[in-house]
Amino acid sequence: MAAPLDDDIESNNQDFYSLLNVRKEATAEELKASYRRLCMLYHPDKHRDPELKRQAEQLFNQVHQAYEVLSDAHSRAIYDIFGKKGLEVEGWEVVERKRTPAEIREEYERLQREREERRLQQRTNPKGTISVGVDATDLFDRYDEDFEEMPGGGFPHIEINKMHISQSIEAPLTNSDTAVLSGSLSTHNGNGGGNINMTVRRVMSAKGWGEVEFGAGDILGPLIGLKVFRNVTPRCFMTAQCGLQFSPRGLRPSCSLMTARHLDQNTMGYLQWRWGPNSAMTTSLVRDTKSSHFTLALQLGVPHSYLMMSYQYKFQDEDQTKVKGSVKTGWFGTVVEYGAERKISRHSILSATVSIGVPQGVTLKIKLARANQTYLFPVHLTDQLLPSAVFYATVGPLLVYMAVHRLIVIPYTQAQKEQELELQRKSSATDIAKKKQEAESAVLLMQESVRRIIEAEESKMGLIILNAWYGTFVSDTSQKQEKAKVIDVTVPLQCLVKDSKLILTEASKSGLPGFYDPCVGEEKSLKLLYQFRGVLHQVISADTESLRIPKQSHRIESES
Repeated sequence: MAAPLDDDIESNNQDFYSLLNVRKEATAEELKASYRRLCMLYHPDKHRDPELKRQAEQLFNQVHQAYEVLSDAHSRAIYDIFGKKGLEVEGWEVVERKRTPAEIREEYERLQREREERRLQQRTNPKGTISVGVDATDLFDRYDEDFEEMPGGGFPHIEINKMHISQSIEAPLTNSDTAVLSGSLSTHNGNGGGNINMTVRRVMSAKGWGEVEFGAGDILGPLIGLKVFRNVTPRCFMTAQCGLQFSPRGLRPSCSLMTARHLDQNTMGYLQWRWGPNSAMTTSLVRDTKSSHFTLALQLGVPHSYLMMSYQYKFQDEDQTKVKGSVKTGWFGTVVEYGAERKISRHSILSATVSIGVPQGVTLKIKLARANQTYLFPVHLTDQLLPSAVFYATVGPLLVYMAVHRLIVIPYTQAQKEQELELQRKSSATDIAKKKQEAESAVLLMQESVRRIIEAEESKMGLIILNAWYGTFVSDTSQKQEKAKVIDVTVPLQCLVKDSKLILTEASKSGLPGFYDPCVGEEKSLKLLYQFRGVLHQVISADTESLRIPKQSHRIESES
C-alpha cells in the first residue's frame, strides 16, 4: 500500500465544508446557495477602500476555491477521502472521472507510488562503514620485565593496528535499473590495499532481478560477477551467483547457490552451497518474532566447519533495547559472545558485544549505526582467557554508557525536544496570528451586511445574536480570564442568520468565515446569547455539534 498522506499537512488548510457552512452531504443547490451568498458578501467590487478590497479578494478566492472543488463530483470525492493534499497529487487530470471512492483510493495509491519512484530517481542512498581495530593487549598481557627496559614502560601501549573504510552510492537509471558504485580501503599492521566495484541491477519482474558486477583492486585483481534472484513460489526463493577473479596466481572462478523457504509465518530455512577458494555447504534456521530472534547454522567446508547458535531478546520499549548471546564452535576453536543494543537517538543505535574465544582471547566490539553509516571499534584486550579482561569488557562499557547517557544524551535529547516544542509554539502562534488577521478582515467586510440583517430581523422581531463566544471556557475563573481563551463571534454568526434562522453544520466552527482557533489542540465550544420574538435565549454547543436556532429549549425563563 502506498504511503499515507504527508504528516506535515499545513495547519492553515481550511475545511471547505465549514467555510461554506454546508453539510458533507450538501446537494448542488445547497452549495450554490451558500456560494452565492458569500460571493455577495466578499465580492471585491463592493469595497472602495484599497485595504478592504484586498482582504475581500483574498476571502473571495478562498470561497471560490472551496466551491470549485465541492461542486465537481470527481474533485469532491478526492477531497472527501484525502483532503486538500490529495488534490495536489499530479496525475488526476488524466484519470477517468466516473470512479467510485474505492477506485479513487486505488488510483491515488498508484499516483503516490509513481511519485515515490520519481523521488527514488533523485536519491543516491549513500551507505558506508568505518572500522577501526584497536590493540589493547598491553592492558592485560604485558610483562613487567619488558616494561622496565623501555622508557616510560609504566604505561601500557595501545595502538590502532587495522582500519577499514567502505562506501557505496546508488544511482537509479530507470524505474527498473539501478547502478551502484562502491569502494573500500583496508590497512593492517602497515600493509593495505583497496578496490572499487560497479554493479548494475535490473528488476526484470515482480518475481526476480539480476545484476552484473565489475571490480578492480590492487590485492586480488579485476573481478567479473553475475547474480540472479528469483521467487520460485510465494514461500520459496533462490539466489545464484558466479564470478571470475583475475588474480596474480591466475583465474579464480567461484559460484554459489542459495535457496530459502518460509517454514511458517516467522521462520525461514536456508541452504547454501559455495564453490571456490572457500568451498562450503551451509544450512541455517532463522526464527524472527516481535520479541525474539533465533538463528541455528551448520557449515561443512574447507577450511572452516562450524556450528553456531544465537539468540536475541527484544524489549518492547521505545528505545528498542535488545540483549543477545551466541556460541560458535568449529575447527578454529570456540567463541562465545554476548552483548546489548539500544537506540540512543532518533537515527542512532549503539551496541556493545563481548567476544570470548579459544584461542582468540577476549575482544570488546563497539558499534554505532547512524542512518546509513556504521562505525565499528573492535578492541582486542587479551590473547588469553583472563577473568579480569572479561569483567572490565562487560562492566566498563556499561558504566561508561550510563554516565554518558545521564550526563550527555538525556540533557541533549531534552534540549532537542524543548527546541522542537518552541518551534511548534512559534509556528502555532504565527498561524493563529494569521488566522486572527483573516478573521478580523472578514468581520470588517461583514459589518454592512450585518447591519442590514439586524434591521430586517428587528422589524419582524426575528433572530438577533446579542453575544457569541467561541473557544475554551474555564468556569472557575473570572470573566476576564475566561475571555483570554475565547473570541467574539457575534458578527460572523449574525451574518449567517437567514429568515430568522441560524443553522451550523457538524464541522468544526473554526473554519467558518470570521472564526479562527484561539486555542489549538484544546476542546472548544460555542456559547450564544440571542433574542427571538423579544425573549432571551441561551445555548452552549460543542465545537463539532450541529446547531439550529431558535429553539424553545434555549429559552431563559424570567424570574417572577
